[in-house]
Amino acid sequence: MKNILIRFLMGISCLAFVFVMGCAAHTTNLNPKDERHYDASYDFSDKNKIVEGLVAPLLSAPTFPVEKKPILVVYPVVNETSEHISTGGITDAIRMKLIQSGRFRFIDERQRENIQEETMYQDQGFVDPAMRVQKGRQLGADYILSGTLRSIKNTQPEQWRLNKKETIYYSLDLTMTDLKTGEIVYADKVELAREASKPIIGW
Repeated sequence: MKNILIRFLMGISCLAFVFVMGCAAHTTNLNPKDERHYDASYDFSDKNKIVEGLVAPLLSAPTFPVEKKPILVVYPVVNETSEHISTGGITDAIRMKLIQSGRFRFIDERQRENIQEETMYQDQGFVDPAMRVQKGRQLGADYILSGTLRSIKNTQPEQWRLNKKETIYYSLDLTMTDLKTGEIVYADKVELAREASKPIIGW
């Protein structure tokens, strides 16, 4: 009887050990350039594909000759999907790649209020007059770069099955508008579609 009790307790201990080890957190470093998807929803890999798919054609567009560096102001990509997607990452990544190309010059519209506050501070007499920023010297943009992210989601109708499939289609439209004329001088689109299936019962 004593041996049976000892074996029982040892078995319980082993099960508890396995359970604790299985619940322990594990951390793994990942390469951000690798493509990884856990479901059909938008993820980091999609951002990289979208940016690469839009920037490369823009840099080779004959609308913007190499010898001239147009000045751009980039407005945030508008999220018209049903998901909570931070499109600021797409906007910043597009701007960064275009800056690194050396083909364009940029105005940061997000800093306009800060620039105005700093200019007003300098005009109050706290800064040496010879070092004050002169008004009316800021650059004017030639073009506005803007984009819109949209999505369409399709889910299989309810019926008896072991897996549930979901398909999501994403598209991001990018446009370049001439500030002087209001004309759209460049437009492009990148599209992504993914289908994912998951078991009806599981965790």
